[in-house]
Amino acid sequence: MTTTTTTTTTTTATARSRVRVSRGQLAITAAVVLAIVVAVWTTRGSEQYPGDADPRNPGPDGAQAVAKVLADQGVDVTIARSADAFDAAQVDGHTTVVVSSTEQLAASTLRRMREHASAAARIVLVEPDFAILNQIDPDLGLLTVAAGKDDSVAARCPDPIAGVDLDGLRIEVDRATSYTGEGCFPVEDRSLVRTVDGLVLLGAGQALTNDQVTRADNAAVGLRLLGQDPRLVWYVPDATDAVSDDAVTIGTLLPDWIGPALWVLALAGAALLLWRVRRLGPLSTEPLPVVVRAVETARSRGRMYRRSGDRDHAATALRRAARADIARRLRLDRGVPTPVVVEAAARHLGAPVEAVAALLDDDRTPPATDQDLVRFAQDLARLRREVRRS
Repeated sequence: MTTTTTTTTTTTATARSRVRVSRGQLAITAAVVLAIVVAVWTTRGSEQYPGDADPRNPGPDGAQAVAKVLADQGVDVTIARSADAFDAAQVDGHTTVVVSSTEQLAASTLRRMREHASAAARIVLVEPDFAILNQIDPDLGLLTVAAGKDDSVAARCPDPIAGVDLDGLRIEVDRATSYTGEGCFPVEDRSLVRTVDGLVLLGAGQALTNDQVTRADNAAVGLRLLGQDPRLVWYVPDATDAVSDDAVTIGTLLPDWIGPALWVLALAGAALLLWRVRRLGPLSTEPLPVVVRAVETARSRGRMYRRSGDRDHAATALRRAARADIARRLRLDRGVPTPVVVEAAARHLGAPVEAVAALLDDDRTPPATDQDLVRFAQDLARLRREVRRS
């Protein structure tokens, strides 16, 4: 009886512990889901507008705080997210234009923006990169500056920037872009803010972001540059507005001097080839690996002719050698026709032309037997000896 009671108690305790474990897992799962929902809810705005210094981005890299403060100060803020939307915005002499996400600008959209905003009081470009600067001024350079903590840069402006007085203010950011030339907030021989061809280049774009706008005088710098006029058009370019001519090619990435340099290199290579090219000179003799005596070669060829029974070919070879020897002895030109050699030999020997032609002319009937071929060879040898003796 006691054993049964103990077993029942143990089973009940195990069941209760399982219930507690299940409830604990359920609580943990609910907490994780709630955290994910909160994270998604708080960051959905920054995911929708992820660009740096975007006026609708509430994240650390966004500029929603500056846009809201400007609106609270009575500035009419218009946000344009495409070239068509920007063209639809009214821009006049009482309008400031600020362009963020400048890396999305192409050459065509930059020209289109400048033409439409030519009547604006000022145009502010937030951290334009090298490609944009090359379109504005090819001689203008940039350098990324990484500042340490609590490092601020004083304005020290020689003149107001597009009618905006920034003297007495300081900028403090983690990273900025400095541009060559004189302007405000100098860093060595460069400036964080300067004007070029009617455009205001703001290299300290982080001064407008929600995370760093409260550092030093960043808020004052942003409000002065963007809030001088009753109306502000905040242009956020879209890469899809670019035309086909804006496509990046290898030629657009190469510097201008690469073309002439390649031509000079090609001409230098051609000159080197002409200088070192192999020139045709006199033939050079080389020792043969095996020396074969001429008599052995003649005997070998004779045996081949005899074995094949080709008396016509053998007679032709004998006539050719005899004609060449006689022409050399009679001082005739090399390659003279056979009739000339025959006539010269007959005149030299005082013999009939027909008898000499029977020996030297290839058109005559070849020897019919080996004995005839031997007699023919002997007659040719006798003719050559007579020419040599005469």
